[in-house]
Amino acid sequence: MRAMFAIVLTLISSEGTVFGFSPTLLICLGIGTCMAVSACWQISDNFVRRVRGRNWPTVSAVIDLVSVGSMTDNALHFKAYSSISYYLATLTYTYGSPEQQMGHYSRRFGDKDEAEAWANCYKGETITVHVDPRDPTRSVLREEDL
Repeated sequence: MRAMFAIVLTLISSEGTVFGFSPTLLICLGIGTCMAVSACWQISDNFVRRVRGRNWPTVSAVIDLVSVGSMTDNALHFKAYSSISYYLATLTYTYGSPEQQMGHYSRRFGDKDEAEAWANCYKGETITVHVDPRDPTRSVLREEDL
């Protein structure tokens, strides 16, 4: 830790800059880079999962549990801090591949009644899910399979 601190101190010039840039600017750039990498990782993970799931073998599953919860996302948009509220309807399904497994599918709604109506229409329904052939505990319920 001391060595890292010594390196940082040697990088800071007598004018209080690091390679000609303000330390505050570099910290902000570092935080922004971390946030961008995190967002890209989530987007790419969802994309890869959906693309892979399309070619995975399918099995029948039953929607055993439906739920609707009120959610709030705190977001930073153009220097304004805002809260975004929505309802998250979740379908929980079970399938046997080869042992009993469980999976979830969620969808956002702006209206609680609409979310409950959507979720309740699937309760007890038999659906098709795509199961990862390398790991049967992983499954994907694609929107077009509902």
